[in-house]
Amino acid sequence: MHNHSHDHHHHHDDGHAHSHQTHLQKKFKFAVVVTFCVFLGELIGGIWSGSLALLSDAMHVMSDVFSLMISWLAIYLSTRPATASRTYGYHRAEVFAAFVNGVSLIAISGWIFYEAYQRYMSPTEIKVTGMFIVACLGFVGNLLILWQLHGEGHGNLNVRSAVLHVIGDTLSSVAVVVGGAIIYWTGWYPIDALLSFLIGGIILIGAVNVTREAVHILLENSPRNADAHTVATHLQELDTVKDVHDLHIWSLCSNYCALSAHIVVDENTTLAPDRILEEINAELQTHFGISHTTLQLEQTACAQGGNLLCNAQHS
Repeated sequence: MHNHSHDHHHHHDDGHAHSHQTHLQKKFKFAVVVTFCVFLGELIGGIWSGSLALLSDAMHVMSDVFSLMISWLAIYLSTRPATASRTYGYHRAEVFAAFVNGVSLIAISGWIFYEAYQRYMSPTEIKVTGMFIVACLGFVGNLLILWQLHGEGHGNLNVRSAVLHVIGDTLSSVAVVVGGAIIYWTGWYPIDALLSFLIGGIILIGAVNVTREAVHILLENSPRNADAHTVATHLQELDTVKDVHDLHIWSLCSNYCALSAHIVVDENTTLAPDRILEEINAELQTHFGISHTTLQLEQTACAQGGNLLCNAQHS
């Protein structure tokens, strides 16, 4: 008996998800506009005051404008319906966006390290008041965006990568403000370069993490909480299930996984195939959050003597 089931019971919340996506797009639009204003302010302020920390922050903010736009585009794409050639829709766009964001951040932190080293070797005069005012404005702008995007990054790597950009920004604004104060009180100019180093470091750590996550998903790895071994063992504990083989689990994006498997049903079970499938799907949904499954039920009548053959099939 071969029983194929393609189970898609996640459509009832599509409407809800869609409205959430539109809501999220609005927030991103707000974030892009504010960030761009912060960038302009810091660029002009940095050139005018001669502060490298401010300029490196402006570069960072520009990268943020790009990353927020990429994330926004990915959110828009993920709301597009699936097509015949893209049967999963555009969910991967989100992961790819996170990847591009991560890599660009790594490059930017490299640039900041280089500039800061140059500046540390030959510190220059800085107009402190200008640097201070602009950095404060940048800080307020970033706080606004963080307040908007707060709590949105939980299940979504793309949004998290964007939020990371903004957090890195906020911290570097704080660093510039502190630097301005120190120069004002002590006249110790190298602090500007040291702060740039700090900003670069903060950006680098976040960037490496996001890039690692994105690569993990792009390489079709199974989600961290549900590797094949764990899931198979869990399913085999069910009374109706005798064996699980040809199990594949993969992440489409950070909060959406798919699974396919062959399930060997216990021959003594009295449950109808549909009930067995319902039970297995309920387990996968509640324990591992996997709602996109393709399961094939099999009944193998193997005598004890023919066990070798059975194992050969399952290996």
